[in-house]
Amino acid sequence: MADLEYRKGIALALCAYFLWGIAPIYFKLLHHVSAAEILAHRVVWSFVFMIVLMQFIGGFSKLRALFKQPKQLGVLTVTSILIAGNWLLFIWAVNNDHMLDASLGYFINPLFNVLLGMLFLGERLRKLQWFAVSLAGIGVVIQLISFGSIPLVSLALAGSFGFYGLLRKKVNVDAKTGLLVETALLLPIAAIYLIMTLDSASASMLTNSLNMNLMLIAAGVVTSVPLLCFAGAATRIPLSMLGFFQYIGPSIMFILAVSLYQEPFDLEKGITFGFIWCALVIFSIDMLYKRKKANQG
Repeated sequence: MADLEYRKGIALALCAYFLWGIAPIYFKLLHHVSAAEILAHRVVWSFVFMIVLMQFIGGFSKLRALFKQPKQLGVLTVTSILIAGNWLLFIWAVNNDHMLDASLGYFINPLFNVLLGMLFLGERLRKLQWFAVSLAGIGVVIQLISFGSIPLVSLALAGSFGFYGLLRKKVNVDAKTGLLVETALLLPIAAIYLIMTLDSASASMLTNSLNMNLMLIAAGVVTSVPLLCFAGAATRIPLSMLGFFQYIGPSIMFILAVSLYQEPFDLEKGITFGFIWCALVIFSIDMLYKRKKANQG
């Protein structure tokens, strides 16, 4: 039974990161719709999808209990703003030919998480982790000095998702309840925005073609399904193993950006990516070593 759950966890993790990796294809199909409009639809239809899902699989009791804890609701208000910002920036990056920057952001994310753990959770960095984080920092500094630019999109994506993960870890609410509350908090703003922009053909579901409306409704599925797969995987397999799977998403994004969407992979990006990839190799070696040591102990 335990072995079956373990295999289920691996399958769910692969599914989550694969879906996150190919998500840009969906957003590219909506390139003529503004990032803000797509975000608004993403919020509305994620909320609807989660309500329908919880109607079938349950979870409303946890939701009622959450409303009696104002502190947790306060933290979820902050996480809803962070995830909305992350979604908006990601959609903008994909539809404005900055998919490589988005990919880099999600490669940086695990290293950023290590730093956050040290700063806010009192976790101590091991020597190899320090080396990995330093290499990533050097890559960004070289880009700043040699090319006079900072990968702002990448750093903003890594930072917003990193702080989102940190706060969600602290608030300790399950994925589906948390996502429902976050989308519920964002729902009034999203609805007001869509009503105010009804004169835009892409925002008005009354004048859109059926195909366009289905594409916009699909935003709820594209948002919710990988997150729920991730949550299911996290309860079945060790976090260290889940950490290795997280490179699948940005790797697929990278391949799509260079091969399918012909984004230029110049020297500037090459150097920064090179340092980040070296950092991730060292980071992964450290994780494997720690896991081996723990198994021996």
